[in-house]
Amino acid sequence: MSLISPNFPRAAAGLRRESVSVVSLQKQGRHFGLRRAATIELPAGVLQPDFFEENIVVPNEVLGALQEAAQSAGLIGQKKWSVSLPADTAQIAILTLETAPKTKAEAAEVLNWKAERSFGAKPEEMRLAFQPLIPDANRRVRYFAVAIKLDILAEYEDLFNTLGWQVGLVLPRQISESNWLKLARNAKNKSDALMVSSQADGFTAILMRQSQPVIVRSVVCTEDEREDEFYRLLLFYRDRFNAENIGSEINLKDILLVGDGFQPARVQEIAAETLGYNLQILGSNEVGLSLPSEIRFEDVAAPAGLASLAWR
Repeated sequence: MSLISPNFPRAAAGLRRESVSVVSLQKQGRHFGLRRAATIELPAGVLQPDFFEENIVVPNEVLGALQEAAQSAGLIGQKKWSVSLPADTAQIAILTLETAPKTKAEAAEVLNWKAERSFGAKPEEMRLAFQPLIPDANRRVRYFAVAIKLDILAEYEDLFNTLGWQVGLVLPRQISESNWLKLARNAKNKSDALMVSSQADGFTAILMRQSQPVIVRSVVCTEDEREDEFYRLLLFYRDRFNAENIGSEINLKDILLVGDGFQPARVQEIAAETLGYNLQILGSNEVGLSLPSEIRFEDVAAPAGLASLAWR
């Protein structure tokens, strides 16, 4: 057991605009399975995920849904949880520094300045997390940044305190879901992988290379605009990595689709047009999560991704 890595619980909850879900995982050989799970739909307008504005419009409704989900799943006595928050509640970005900081204090100052410019809020108003990444083709220092406003986070913390939950890890939905890409790959797998997670107002895309994000996009668009935006995303990937000659060639092989915003057949067609070949479409089974037929991957992908950390 590591003294610097926390022990994560095997139970997690996930909140979305449309629903709340709770899961408890078990290991089944090389795969994970649901030991317990439940999803409760939320009435429209009860939860309005947003980076700047109030999220929990009707707290008693969200509280009741979480209690009902825990009760239905047989997890009402569970006290230790990890929680994934709605995607729009947080913002993510890759921050590139033109010169390498000489001290930790200088790095903190530059990163806070970059975060303020990227996220539109003062550093003291946000909970910020920075993960160092491998340098880019020009050897510039890069960080993966996650931000949530403190007043928004407090809304959710008040909810969890009312439930009596001890929440040790809170991550936005898109980061929680991207854990499945890491689980599905190993050190010998050098190809790129893309996760596209659909939301009501668009989608989030995270492209992974050697288990690190190299492209992050949060796209706000209508349903009719999704395919065009996905086409532009693949064009950006193709042109950028051709220009930078990273890894010597375009190397995107796998795509994980979460949600029903994209049809796999159309994704294949767009990939063939932009990249010149088909992508392998990953489902829950391909990334290591075995689900019964009545459970939708999009409902449990985020909380189950967090619960899987208990085995790392």
